[in-house]
Amino acid sequence: MARTDETHLDDLRDAYRDSAEPAAPRPRRELASEMAPREFVRYCWRQLTSMRTALFLLMLLAVAAVPGSTFPQENNDPAGVAAWMADHPSAGPWVERLQGFHVYSSVWFSAVYLLLFISLIGCVTPRVGVHWRSLRAKPPRTPARLGKLPEHRSAEVGAAPQEVLEAARAVLARRRFRAELREGSVAAEKGHHRETGNLLFHLSLVGLLVAIASSSLFSYSGQRLVTTGGTMVGTTMDSFSGGTWTTADDVPPFTLRLDSMDVSFEAQQTAQIGQPRTFAANVTLTDAPGGRAQRETIRVNHPAKVGHTQISLSGNGYAPVIVVRDGQGDVVQDGATPFLPQTANYDSTGVVKVPDAVDADGRPVQLGIQGVFLPTASQNADGSPVSSFPGAANPVLVAKVWTGDLGLDEGVAQNVYTLDTTRMSEVTGADGQPVALTMKPGDVVTLPNGLGTVEFTGVERFASFDVRSTPGQSAALVFALLAALGLVLSLFLPRRRVWVKATASGTGAGSAVEVAGLARGNDAGLAEEVDAVLRRLREALGEPPGGPDAPQEPDGSPAVPAVGDHGAPAHVPEESP
Repeated sequence: MARTDETHLDDLRDAYRDSAEPAAPRPRRELASEMAPREFVRYCWRQLTSMRTALFLLMLLAVAAVPGSTFPQENNDPAGVAAWMADHPSAGPWVERLQGFHVYSSVWFSAVYLLLFISLIGCVTPRVGVHWRSLRAKPPRTPARLGKLPEHRSAEVGAAPQEVLEAARAVLARRRFRAELREGSVAAEKGHHRETGNLLFHLSLVGLLVAIASSSLFSYSGQRLVTTGGTMVGTTMDSFSGGTWTTADDVPPFTLRLDSMDVSFEAQQTAQIGQPRTFAANVTLTDAPGGRAQRETIRVNHPAKVGHTQISLSGNGYAPVIVVRDGQGDVVQDGATPFLPQTANYDSTGVVKVPDAVDADGRPVQLGIQGVFLPTASQNADGSPVSSFPGAANPVLVAKVWTGDLGLDEGVAQNVYTLDTTRMSEVTGADGQPVALTMKPGDVVTLPNGLGTVEFTGVERFASFDVRSTPGQSAALVFALLAALGLVLSLFLPRRRVWVKATASGTGAGSAVEVAGLARGNDAGLAEEVDAVLRRLREALGEPPGGPDAPQEPDGSPAVPAVGDHGAPAHVPEESP
């Protein structure tokens, strides 16, 4: 009985190894020689300037811009950055190290941006020269056998061959072909501007990158709130955000005084009551110190201009005039205080901070008044005071008073429109209830505990101005439109070649005509183009469009338009020069 255990199998394997001939050694693979430094640089340049690399960098730039919308940016929202750092004490320092709060000026974003810029230039520049030479080149030579082309038509006409060729050149020229008359044939070509559109698209992308970069480097924007009769100077802003290479000192030193506000709301049509109808700021503008003052009216979407800087009207509201006297009778606050609108009916909130008051006993005290201004005061269903119309038909100021530490002595910037009451206490009356002030213009309220008085003298308006300069904005729009034009040209202009041959007819007088066409890529309209050329040629020669002289194939059968892929490549032998 044959052995089938593992020992027997091992013996068989050993016998096989001993009887087998030794394998021939494998030839060693020759390693490529190391590239010289110059060759390595040329290789890197070719890779960088390839269209594949440009598309990859464009996608990478889009991905790199995502953190800019995920994290608050220091130049636009410094308060948001501080809040994010406070809410994320562990991740905040790492985001700061990775320049997550300065994405668009970071090293890694700038590197991708510059590489994309270089790649596009290196990719497009050589193609410009090639395209220029192709525009000046003559149409290609006529193939020896036109019947091999994807679209081919033939016909018999009564005119002489030279007359046919002259007519063919005129017909092709009218159809926007570049045609050249040669011995026995006419060669024509059109659609070069397809590549023109392609180059225009890529060059416009380069221009768009330059425009966006210039805007990122040199643009700035600032906001300033001005009450009626107040003045603002260009170099002083409530908030300012600038490009990488700009500061507040780059803003022109103009002076603007708000003379009055023209504001009106719809009060007649019930369906649109309260809708804004007019917003305009009448200002006196001086371009530079010592310059001539000019009166201008700034409306929505109609800004004033100082050089390349636009001054736009971005908002408006009410500024109640509040006078505060301390316990000694001294005026410690007197002026219009802007209250920011919170609703469409201009229910507005604001704060008055009085850090240097003195009570009746001569002790220093700090006061904070937290108020709501109602232009047209009324009551809602639960009895709460609200404004029923944005116009100042029945102005009322509702406020609470606080005492304590305003926090102004700590040297930390504060929001002037909010009141931090964590270290303050609300003023109460003799009954122990918080004091609530409800005042109309002209009312004076005496505060308890010898804190003084609060007087509501009247209402003024304020305007919020946006000061902005975007040097690359117009150029970016132009390049974007050019890119769209180039894209349309590159997508919808077909590249076609047409040849017409005319030889003496073998049946007698007249000529045998062949018309053939070739397209670059798949072109469903090539067959129609060839048919149209032959039809127009027969019309130019006075031949009937159909009948026995209709287009025929070389074997005499009626010409049938080809179906399928008209743009399939074909090997076309050419005539020797």
